[in-house]
Amino acid sequence: MFSEVDLGDIQGNIVKAYGRYGFPVARYVFYHISSAEVGRQFIADIVPIVTTSVPWLDPSTIPLVTTNLAFTYEGLRHLDVPEDTLHGFSDEFSMGMKARRDIIGDTGPNHFSRWDPIWNAEEPGETQHVHILVSINARTEEILEGRYQDIRRILANAIAKFPEINKPGVTQLVGHRGPGTDNLPYQPAAALAGRGDKEHFGYSDGISGTFFRGCGEDPMLVVGGGKPTGKDPRTLAGWEPLEPGEFILGQPDESGAYPEAPGPPLFSRNGTFLVYRKLHQNVASFHSYVEEEGRRFPGGKEALAAKFAGRWRNGAPLVSFPTEAEANAFVGEAVALQQRVWAKTATPQEQARLAELKLQFVAFDYVEDLEGARCPFGAHTRRMNPRSALEFGQKGAFGNPAFDTPGALTNRRRLLRRGLPYGLVEGHPSDEGDHGVVLMLLNADLSRQFEFVQQQWVHFGNDFKLANDKDPILGNHGTNRNCRAAGRMIIEGDAKTNTPPYFCGNMPTLVETRGGDYFFVPSLTCLRMIGLGIVDPT
Repeated sequence: MFSEVDLGDIQGNIVKAYGRYGFPVARYVFYHISSAEVGRQFIADIVPIVTTSVPWLDPSTIPLVTTNLAFTYEGLRHLDVPEDTLHGFSDEFSMGMKARRDIIGDTGPNHFSRWDPIWNAEEPGETQHVHILVSINARTEEILEGRYQDIRRILANAIAKFPEINKPGVTQLVGHRGPGTDNLPYQPAAALAGRGDKEHFGYSDGISGTFFRGCGEDPMLVVGGGKPTGKDPRTLAGWEPLEPGEFILGQPDESGAYPEAPGPPLFSRNGTFLVYRKLHQNVASFHSYVEEEGRRFPGGKEALAAKFAGRWRNGAPLVSFPTEAEANAFVGEAVALQQRVWAKTATPQEQARLAELKLQFVAFDYVEDLEGARCPFGAHTRRMNPRSALEFGQKGAFGNPAFDTPGALTNRRRLLRRGLPYGLVEGHPSDEGDHGVVLMLLNADLSRQFEFVQQQWVHFGNDFKLANDKDPILGNHGTNRNCRAAGRMIIEGDAKTNTPPYFCGNMPTLVETRGGDYFFVPSLTCLRMIGLGIVDPT
């Protein structure tokens, strides 16, 4: 069996969070296949520019642009991947995101009838229009445009090799919403200019990631990104890497087993599944609700916004910095030291202090706050990665912890998160227009990881002792009989300070789905097999 992680065979967007390497702009381009021959030629010709996960050990080795590929189930079928191989995929992947809408909460304002046109266009006799995703990340818009034009030329050359085929064979799809149009030829995305790492609600984003064994990234990223050991979470001893099989097919996972995958082994090994979701943010609704409810909430609107997210909008975690003053002082010191480092005037002591402060953004565990007095049980970041807090301090029959593994209830639900904001909110905040986040999540098991988190942690609260309360930010809150927003959130009180719980009601849906699907991200080996048409399941 395979055990070493072959980073040279794994596509780069699986392991690398490109934003961390200075790629602030991206384009997501989608294609439809009507000729398997042209489709395979396109894949074969584009493989040489596909970015791998080989570590960039020196800044000089970091490229100016990256390119990665992924396929829907129907895309693989249209490339004539053998039926025996296709039958090895899970029902979730073969059905696609639309068909799973009731499970993942894509109903009401999230229903596909409201998605961008590209996700609802169908050819006669076709059941799915989008077949290929090509994602491009770059340092600048000019470099991004250059790679985009390279790919257009690669496609044109592939089509030209089959003059006997009357139709193009592979068609770039239009139908993305953008400023004043529904027909953009690609989905643009970019870090918000002048706002650093902020997203449209004003929160700092991309702070914590997920770290697995053999990924080749900075070992310090295991702190907060790995799995808790039960030791001091502020130290390296408090964390271990997750097993690669949680994210990479053909590798052992947290249970010691290998994820289910289609054959032959070389087809699926070093691949994974990508969840692509275009999420629209109702910015006016967010600001209006936080402003109005914040007048009543102790601490004001900024404290309320922090309770929704689990972090202050400057990124400081609530569990470590429960007051706004503490959070501002912490981030202020970190920013000042970072500026000195950039100016090359920082002393060694100041550099060491900055490293210590950066660690505090991620080095915590919610077991330090089992009553939710600092960070509510229902806060967004706590729901997305509860760390080891779902044990709720339970003890076994002999007084030992109920679980030998502190993160036993969460380690198998982890996701690799990628993506960037899209669109702009100019002038007065608005729910209209086209702005939000392109969210891409990578995992080895769509059902156990993405769909479980989406169904049980985003849209139900049972695991957090919150009945059916939804994630305050990502939840599809719906309306009541009077057509009023029906979301709610309990913000736990603090017995030590005699602070009572606070109940937020009539919360609107703040984030709505505007498109997406499930994709398979093959290895470089698999891409070559597809391009050559030599996938043999026997």
